[in-house]
Amino acid sequence: MALFGLFSKEKKETLDKGLERTKDSFFSKLGRAVVGKSTVDEDVLDEVENILISSDVGVETTVKIIRRVEERVARDKYVSTDELDRILREEIAGLLSETNTEGNQPDRDDFDLPAGKKPYVIMVVGVNGVGKTTTIGKLAAQFHKRGKKVVLGAGDTFRAAAVDQLILWGNRVGVPVISHGMNTDPSAVAFDAVKKATEIGADVVIIDTAGRLHTKVNLMNELTKIKRVMQKFTPDAPHEVLLVLDGSTGQNAFIQATEFTKATEVTALAITKLDGTAKGGVVIGISDQFKIPVKYIGVGEKIDDLQTFNKMEFVDSFFKK
Repeated sequence: MALFGLFSKEKKETLDKGLERTKDSFFSKLGRAVVGKSTVDEDVLDEVENILISSDVGVETTVKIIRRVEERVARDKYVSTDELDRILREEIAGLLSETNTEGNQPDRDDFDLPAGKKPYVIMVVGVNGVGKTTTIGKLAAQFHKRGKKVVLGAGDTFRAAAVDQLILWGNRVGVPVISHGMNTDPSAVAFDAVKKATEIGADVVIIDTAGRLHTKVNLMNELTKIKRVMQKFTPDAPHEVLLVLDGSTGQNAFIQATEFTKATEVTALAITKLDGTAKGGVVIGISDQFKIPVKYIGVGEKIDDLQTFNKMEFVDSFFKK
């Protein structure tokens, strides 16, 4: 059942299907942990801790969840293993509510843009292979479908495939792509994209950036230069720095988040490729540990399978039997 009634039936079904392998893996392990047990004791909690860690929730977040469950078990004196699902669901939902807020905005089921910032400038960062350019294309399609005027900037100029791929997405969606080709200055691309967006009255401009895992110093300098050049035209750009992470890589996504948050001020996360993996718990851990809102999740190949993240719907799908 949809908890807030914000999701369409189709989107909820897609989310349920996308998290199926994570959920099945989690519950099969949980079932084995409580077999023959009637109450939640220390042994059961040890097993739950191992299950959360193996689901890529992460050690720090797992310890936090277990501590909260322990407090409830101690307070209630007797907690049956049948109640464990409900308690875990409530504690994980509470954790996401604390760490995934954007001001006082409720969870959304739409691709909205903040009022008063036009064009809204999104700089997208992330390593090669995480689905960064595809995420940009899908975002453009979602905004365009809702009547927004979109401009794309092909700023990953170190990889010909990235430039070509973004141009293909632009043609597919029907939005302009600013490209200077390969081995050109990405900051010049960003400047021209913001300039074009301003001239045509675009609502949003999305800038791709290089996805190389080079040193943090070089990465920081490159991203700082892109920001500085855009700010010559739009003083408060970028309005959003979106880090794209591949959820199927589990703990490696934590490492990437650590590197990029050191290199630049990341303000939002997109976690892709959650379908077909049992590592969906990574969403919970990354949201908690980095205190950065998870804004989008990818749960399939189709354009509409990039969804705005609704923490309560996510938990509902995670625990759905």
